[in-house]
Amino acid sequence: MISCVVMSLLILNHSEVEQLLPMDECITVMGEAFNALARNEFHQPLRTITKPPNVKGVMALMPTFRAGEEPLFGLKAICVFPGNAAIGKDAHQGGVLLFDGVNGEPLAIVNASAITAIRTAAVSGLATRLLAREDAADLAIIGAGVQARTHLAAMSCVRNLRRIRVAARRFESAQRFAAEMQDQSACPIEPVESNEAAVRNADIIVTVTTTREPVVNREWISPGAHINAVGTYSFNAREVDTATMKAASLFVDRRESALNEAGDYLIAAQEGAIGPDHIRAELSEVVSGAHPGRTLRDEITVFKSLGLALEDLAAAAYIFRKAQQEGFGTSVNF
Repeated sequence: MISCVVMSLLILNHSEVEQLLPMDECITVMGEAFNALARNEFHQPLRTITKPPNVKGVMALMPTFRAGEEPLFGLKAICVFPGNAAIGKDAHQGGVLLFDGVNGEPLAIVNASAITAIRTAAVSGLATRLLAREDAADLAIIGAGVQARTHLAAMSCVRNLRRIRVAARRFESAQRFAAEMQDQSACPIEPVESNEAAVRNADIIVTVTTTREPVVNREWISPGAHINAVGTYSFNAREVDTATMKAASLFVDRRESALNEAGDYLIAAQEGAIGPDHIRAELSEVVSGAHPGRTLRDEITVFKSLGLALEDLAAAAYIFRKAQQEGFGTSVNF
């Protein structure tokens, strides 16, 4: 007979995640995770998305496994409701489940909204550190929601910014973002009334919207600019126009994900502008040194971020260890 052993499950809430996962630390954690991916230490399947008819959101299940001395399973179960911003809630709602990779014991449930907000921006920060020009200092942010806030922190960690412009669907949102975030920036944050006004002359461009149509156009983009295309995650939505995708050197978090899920890539490919060979490298290949990344000063680089379960597992594992050391979280018998 199998004996019943009471297990302890650690629960970490939104504010605890924010305290335990500062942006600069998360960028380092993401760098280590992508190095591990380059060493084939992660089993990383595509996410599964459930979209019932007549529902204004989706559920995504994102499993992964990390091998090594302390093997772990991770599963992010998350609902994405883009309309949540209108009611003052994060679009992402859910949890990251962490399991012992030796015996399957559940270890922790970690707030997924906070992890998603921080780790997504941290990966963009990692990509910007590797792909943007060293002297890049003029930042454009398209979008004014949760990801805009964390991306401001991430970009500030990896480049010495001199100018920040933000545009949003409503100018009032850009104004509110600038007012609320100014004390977190060493340089002025300027709200502008159009995406073009934000993007022109920018060295770093961050798109964090829920749009289905492009928010940046090729004619606005300066030579040598770096773009983090973050907001869209489905095959029929994009933030970057076809001309930009064709002109740029394209880097992705994972080829398989981009070829199946990234509307920015897929729509341009359907129009005959690019194909699979247009993807220069995965981020893990740049992190590990297998690919040089940017090679020319005037080269336009695009990092298409879809978000990977390995990022959630890496962040949750780091938070779990730190919480145990510092006494954070609530333990329950499970």
